[in-house]
Amino acid sequence: MNETGPQTLIEAVRHFSDLGVCFRYMVQLKWPDGKIVCPKCSKDQIGLIASRSLLQCKNKECRYQFSAKVGTIFEDSPLPLSSWFPAVWSIANAKVGISSCELARALGVRQGTAWFMLHRIREAMKTQTFSSKMAGIVESDETYIGGAAANMHKAKRERKILGRGSVGKTIVHGLLQRGEGKAPSQVRAEVIDAATQEVLGERFAVNVAKGSTVCTDAAQSYSNLYLRYVHQWVDHARTYVSGLIHVNGMENFWSLTKRMIRGTYVAVAPFHLQRYLDEEAWRFNLRKLTDGERFASVMKRVLGKRLTFRELCGIGDAGFMGIK
Repeated sequence: MNETGPQTLIEAVRHFSDLGVCFRYMVQLKWPDGKIVCPKCSKDQIGLIASRSLLQCKNKECRYQFSAKVGTIFEDSPLPLSSWFPAVWSIANAKVGISSCELARALGVRQGTAWFMLHRIREAMKTQTFSSKMAGIVESDETYIGGAAANMHKAKRERKILGRGSVGKTIVHGLLQRGEGKAPSQVRAEVIDAATQEVLGERFAVNVAKGSTVCTDAAQSYSNLYLRYVHQWVDHARTYVSGLIHVNGMENFWSLTKRMIRGTYVAVAPFHLQRYLDEEAWRFNLRKLTDGERFASVMKRVLGKRLTFRELCGIGDAGFMGIK
C-alpha cells in the first residue's frame, strides 16, 4: 500500500478492515495536535478504553465515555467505521455516484440504511459557504430536472404536465468559473424557484464578482446583466460557440448530473435534489485529485456536521416534509 495511505478501493477496504486502524485515523483526524478534549466537560484529561475503542474523561465529576464518532456525520451510527470508510470512498470516487441498492449489497446492510449513509456523506461533501466570489470568465446556464412525459402513466402525465417544456420540473441554475493555467474549472449549482431576472440577478450578486465576464445563452432573463458584468451571449438557434463565448462547460456538467440521476439514482425527489447537486459539484471540482486525495478531502469535512433522519426527511411537528 502507498505510504501516504490507500490509493485504490481494494487497498482502502484492506487497510480499514482493522477497527483499531479506523479508530486511530478518526482520533488523528479530530485531534491532530494530540490533545483530546471531552465533548461534555471540555477537559483534556482523557483515557483510552482499548477493548471497546472508546475514550473516557478522567475528570471525577464527569467520567464521560465517548466515541471518536462524536461530532461527526458518523455519530450515533451502529455501523462500524470499517463499513463507513468504504462507503465514503465509493461515493467520493464514482463519477456518476453509487446507488443505495448497490452500496447495500456491497456492505451487507439494508437499502434504507445505505440510503441514509449516502445522505450523511453528502452532508459532508456539501460546501456550506464559498470563500470568495467567482471571477474571470463565468458561464451561466439553467437546466430542468424531472421525469420525461413519455415515460409517465397517462393519468400521472395528465396530472403533472400542465403545459409545455419545463412545466412541472425543478429548475436548477449553474455557474462555472473557467480554469486558468493548471487550475481546473469550478462549478456551483443550486435549485431555484424561477429563472427570472430577479432570481438570477440575486444569485449572480451572491456568487459572481462585479465586473467579471459572464457568458450565457440568449435567454431574456439575462438581459440586465450588463449593468454589473461584461455580458457576452450566444444564440443557440444559430450557433453554440463563437470564439470564447459559449456555455459548453456548464453543458458538460449538466450531462454528468443527468447521467448520475437517470443512470444511477433513476429518480430524485425535488426535496432532496440539492443534496445530489452538491455531490456531483463536489466531485467535479476535485476531478484532478487522485482517489485517495478525494477520500481524504471528504473525511476532513465530516467534522462538526450531523444529519439526523428527521432532518433528512423533513419530519417536524407538522409531520413528514411538513405535511400531515
